[in-house]
Amino acid sequence: MGTGTLFSIPAVAHAIVVLSLVGCLGLALGQVRVRGVSLGIAGVLFAGLAFGHFGITAQDAVLEFLREFGLILFVYTIGLQVGPGFFSSLRRQGLRLNLLAASVVVMGVALTALVSRFCAVPGAAAVGMYSGAVTNTPSLAAAQQTLKDLGASLDAARLTGIGYAVCYPFGIIGTILAMVLVRWVFRVDATQEARAEKQEGAASEVVPVNIRIENKNLDGLPVAKIPVWHALGVRFSRLLHKGEVSVPRSDTVVHLGDVLRAVGPKESLGELVLVLGSRSEVDLKSFSSGIVSRRIVVTQGAVLGKTLKELDLADRFGVVLTRAARAEIEFVPGSDYAFHFGDTLLAVGEEEDVARFSALVGNSPKALDHPQLIPLFAGIALGVLLGSIPVRVPGVLVPVKLGLAGGPLVAALVLSRIGQLGPLSWYMPISANFMLREMGIILFLACVGLRSGGQFVSTLTQGPGLRWMACGALITFLPLAAAALYGRLKQRLDYFTLCGTLAGSMTAPPALAYANSLSAASSTSMSYATVYPLTMLLRVALAQAMVISLL
Repeated sequence: MGTGTLFSIPAVAHAIVVLSLVGCLGLALGQVRVRGVSLGIAGVLFAGLAFGHFGITAQDAVLEFLREFGLILFVYTIGLQVGPGFFSSLRRQGLRLNLLAASVVVMGVALTALVSRFCAVPGAAAVGMYSGAVTNTPSLAAAQQTLKDLGASLDAARLTGIGYAVCYPFGIIGTILAMVLVRWVFRVDATQEARAEKQEGAASEVVPVNIRIENKNLDGLPVAKIPVWHALGVRFSRLLHKGEVSVPRSDTVVHLGDVLRAVGPKESLGELVLVLGSRSEVDLKSFSSGIVSRRIVVTQGAVLGKTLKELDLADRFGVVLTRAARAEIEFVPGSDYAFHFGDTLLAVGEEEDVARFSALVGNSPKALDHPQLIPLFAGIALGVLLGSIPVRVPGVLVPVKLGLAGGPLVAALVLSRIGQLGPLSWYMPISANFMLREMGIILFLACVGLRSGGQFVSTLTQGPGLRWMACGALITFLPLAAAALYGRLKQRLDYFTLCGTLAGSMTAPPALAYANSLSAASSTSMSYATVYPLTMLLRVALAQAMVISLL
């Protein structure tokens, strides 16, 4: 079969070639930077629009399948990525930032409803404008899936894609403009705020300190009865007594003149020194003894979900865990710390004891590089079934479903939270997650672009495209500006925490990259990660709600 035949027959092979070219050109377009800003993955959509405009497309049935398959891969892997942090982000320390980010989402939805009503924008186009204005592709996917479930015409789905495309470029720029607005209005000195943030971060950094016991009230007490150390979140890794270094257990007795090596947040260690005695110049780690420290990776299913208190490591194994790292965040594990697949632990103890503990938890880094495929397919199947369950909602003519966007997302959130079910683990290596996620979104955006390209240029030049673009700019900028001013004036957020929150509220990596380019302050990425899970879920759910209410 020659090349001409391949391109003249609308076959699967033809669709694969077209989609591959759209993906290649779109990714290349997305990497082009103008003043430090790029389209990113949305370049694939614009490449698809160009192909569709010139009539280079594929069979609708093939595009429909690939679009939905790409959607499932994307939302499921997004759920696995944000799931572990979603529930923890709702705790007290992240509640304030999540409420601020949620207000951006809700204000955007309210503005979209007003635009649709008073600017005579069709409901399908308005939802697409909303998704593009907030640079949130999963909400576009959810909206198009809901349109299909409600029996809307193919033209309605195309309008959604066009609305997304015309509003997306300013969606990226608008977030950055909001950051610039805050910096200009409040005359923010980025260098000074970054320095203050660094000093504050140093206070909570996990560090070791050697402490000499000088408090007479502690003489003869077992380690378990030393005051405040549990409350301060520190661990004791070594004890020097009469020239010998050992790993302190809960029943180990301390005496005046002994030296304890403690690990914990810097500010907490300062308080602990005041209780125990004074800092010692003796570095217990430098003593030649049989005590070693090893970094160990949790890969053994038998310990997953169990807590330190249940395993009683210090007394059973003679091992102390001084640090744990999960999702690149390091902390001191407390007694309620539960083992998760992929956690990295710093264990201190005798060589043989550490080896026994290492065997207990697995410590097989190769296991992290090989994703378990049975849980992947089982989770996807569960998500699709969950999304197919109809739910009757009062006042809505047809049953509401989570669909292929909401079902896999909810399933992934729950499964990643569970982490382990018998022999099945829903841990997925970052590289594997990224590959599947990017493949899914590329397939989805390419298919959306190919199906909407025939009407995109005419809508933009001869139709209401420019008016939609202006309305989209309002949907982007006004909620961000209001939240930015409130966050700075009322919540007294520092500049980089605020920037991370704004970028997270728009789920906009380009805006996060811009904020990070101003300073290496960790608060930007931390606040982004704190609000991202809830924001993502809200945008997907509210996009579906808008489709139901606006049509």
